Amino acid sequence: MDLRAELPLRQQITDLERAAEHIRRARRILVVGCSGGGKSTLSLKIAERFGLSYISLDRDVRWLPGWMQRDRVEQRNIIASRILEDRWIMDGTSPSTFDIRLPRTEVVVWVRMPRLLCIWGAISRWAKWIGRTRPEMAPGCIEKVDWEFLRFIWTFEEKFAPRIVAGIAEHGPDLPVLQLKSRRQMRELLDLLGRPA
Repeated sequence: MDLRAELPLRQQITDLERAAEHIRRARRILVVGCSGGGKSTLSLKIAERFGLSYISLDRDVRWLPGWMQRDRVEQRNIIASRILEDRWIMDGTSPSTFDIRLPRTEVVVWVRMPRLLCIWGAISRWAKWIGRTRPEMAPGCIEKVDWEFLRFIWTFEEKFAPRIVAGIAEHGPDLPVLQLKSRRQMRELLDLLGRPA
């Protein structure tokens, strides 16, 4: 992990029980991280548990059928509209839109798994959905894995973690941020969230 890409300690939630309290109270949650790390699975479970609207940047904003990318201006317009909703969980990193998303967010969950785990997650997801479109992806975007995607995952921490840290510093400097760095932490958080408040 690139230690230069770390959040200020005052923003980090390190205690999972405290993190669960933040998530229970939050009306708007942003989940970011590398592909294959489990962002969508976590987001869907939290959305279901607390009755939040689930917004996937991949499904609802970025992609059109056949892996055609939607125009960037249109993407921003969709995000600008969706963030006005009162209660949501948004799954997707895209630091270029932090300027409009973070001011409406109450807590950030950064799924920051080791890259080998993310590669395994992406490959096993592909194997599960081979020839089909998974629910959190835009219709007509058949699940795929190629070298470009694997390279993106392998270099994510080096290339994108500093952009995430910088974006949070600029557009959400007072937001609490939970970093989940293992599957065990993710399971523990979901267990805590599943208990009665």
